[in-house]
Amino acid sequence: MKNLIVLLLAICLISCKKEATYGPLNLKDGQQVELLIDHRLGSDKDILLKLPENEQAGASLAGFEQREPGYTYRIMAVFHYDANPPADGSSYNYEFLNVISKEQYKGTESFDIQLIVSYIPGGPIIRLNKQGTDYYFSDKIQFTVANATVGNQLEEIWKNVQEIRANWQTGQRPKWKAIKATVIHDPQKFGKAYLVQKIEFTP
Repeated sequence: MKNLIVLLLAICLISCKKEATYGPLNLKDGQQVELLIDHRLGSDKDILLKLPENEQAGASLAGFEQREPGYTYRIMAVFHYDANPPADGSSYNYEFLNVISKEQYKGTESFDIQLIVSYIPGGPIIRLNKQGTDYYFSDKIQFTVANATVGNQLEEIWKNVQEIRANWQTGQRPKWKAIKATVIHDPQKFGKAYLVQKIEFTP
């Protein structure tokens, strides 16, 4: 009888022992979760959500290379905890597993993109490139222009990008504190370009 009691107590202790959880959502290392990815890639509202709670996922997503702007995705991912992250990295992140669904955004609502961002280590950079006569926000997303004013503003920004790159050894910074571009999905190049409607500079 004594041995039976000891065995039952051991089983209870093992079953009641809680696995360690991490991050703001208290997830287990290796736990699979469902995530919602917004259609506004790179924008102020590009927020990763955990389903079904629709709450901020609290960590970045790695490995989802096929993501296209203009589409909302439901995906499966696995949560990872790193006890010894890089000096400038997070202790936890999500790794992409597979797509559950992909839905094209049908609306025309505009959204904002910050063209100046800061990275650690390093300083602020301007997220703009130019190939021939075309401007690019990233390697996936082209900037098309709604009017001549926006075109002239993008060219002014590009000239500052070139100056910064030419003088990188001196640590030259952007001439503005912030640049906000208001965009929509370009209906002529959907999934490939943002149509820039307006640009605002903060000196």
